[in-house]
Amino acid sequence: MQVVILAGGQGTRISDENTKVPKPLVEIGSIPILIHLMKYFSSFGHRDFVLLLGYKSHDIKRYFLEFDSRLNDIQINLARNTSLKLESSSSMMDWNVTLLDTGIATMTGGRVLRAKKYLESEFFLTYGDGLSDVNLDELLFSFRENGTIGTVTAVNPPSRYGAIELEGKLVKSFQEKPVNNSWINGGFFVFQKTICDFIEGDNSILERSPLENLTKSSQLSAYLHRGFWLGMDTPRDRDLLEDLWQRGSAPWERP
Repeated sequence: MQVVILAGGQGTRISDENTKVPKPLVEIGSIPILIHLMKYFSSFGHRDFVLLLGYKSHDIKRYFLEFDSRLNDIQINLARNTSLKLESSSSMMDWNVTLLDTGIATMTGGRVLRAKKYLESEFFLTYGDGLSDVNLDELLFSFRENGTIGTVTAVNPPSRYGAIELEGKLVKSFQEKPVNNSWINGGFFVFQKTICDFIEGDNSILERSPLENLTKSSQLSAYLHRGFWLGMDTPRDRDLLEDLWQRGSAPWERP
């Protein structure tokens, strides 16, 4: 399955890092979050990627153009201007990566529409700044079983804050970061290419009219995921992901 990744936003809420690199290149354990995400899809056998770029697109393009040198030891002869790859430090990457500059100001739906000629009849779509242990096999099965144009992964994350229930001036119950009562968009989608018919242009925000109209047409189904999920919106989120990685307990890391 083709994997389309939205990787063009400015990431203003994590601006301390994003002044230096685009958000998808912010590192978790010295590895960009984008590579963590791509490795996760690859672990399920999905190795054909389309990256929808915008903000600092040249940085992401350069990262992949220099990818081989990042993974391998290299010997260079300066007089002859030749280089020799000595040894690979990783054997994980048998990927096809298409890098599309979809414009700095283009909205999420517009980015997908600009990629239309490259899209297959069915594809995964996700954001380049979130990690999860969602079972992609089950997500794809759910999509095909439901027969809708799109399937969204719904997640039920814990609150960022503790909750207390009062009875008069006494605390009746206290919960540290309880699970929310509502489901939210977890950002792991599967779509038929016909989603493009619901997108009007560059200013179209995927999460608004396109998905709202799919819903009205009974063409958007949900896959419920109760496991790990975290969108890296703030430095605090980045630190949480970094802590999981450093402790060797990253839920998104698979063999």
